[in-house]
Amino acid sequence: MTTEEVLAGVGPRLRRIRKEREVTLAALSETTGISVSTLSRLESGQRKPSLELLLPIAQAHQVPLDELIGAGAVGDPRVRTKPLTRDGRTLWPLTRQPGGLQAYKIIEPRRTREPEPRTHEGYEWLYVLSGRLRLVLGDHDVVLTAGEAAEFDTRVPHWFGSTGEGPVEFLSLFGPQGERMHVRARPKAASNG
Repeated sequence: MTTEEVLAGVGPRLRRIRKEREVTLAALSETTGISVSTLSRLESGQRKPSLELLLPIAQAHQVPLDELIGAGAVGDPRVRTKPLTRDGRTLWPLTRQPGGLQAYKIIEPRRTREPEPRTHEGYEWLYVLSGRLRLVLGDHDVVLTAGEAAEFDTRVPHWFGSTGEGPVEFLSLFGPQGERMHVRARPKAASNG
């Protein structure tokens, strides 16, 4: 396939992906910062696609760039990742694409820890596979068991971990902003001065 043939297929592919997601040109323009007229010309083939234009569109649709340009057959769909260890937890990334929604399978060992609630932008979703997961969310202190899920606004101070009774295995889903946690500052004690 020639470069011209590949480029000619980009516009229809952009339109198909946008329509499948039921996104208007105006909404895509707002998300990407690319004008509606430029997006329309890209889709109709009146403007040649460039990396500068395709990268924000791929990011907005949460698709790999090669899907926009039609880079051949899809490879093995299985996600094969190596576990990571962070703060004593073992995490298996379940998504391969950077940005967008991220999924992890997490095993928290049996341990008792003092909750240290944190905040960040976004939402998080937890699903317990086995064991008991302690979730501190604002004024709530709850225990989730196998088969239970929780979804919450991560701007509310939160912490989750083992109840201390045994290990817990759970799934965690969050957006890219969920990776940037912030420790919530505790107010300083008033001094008698």
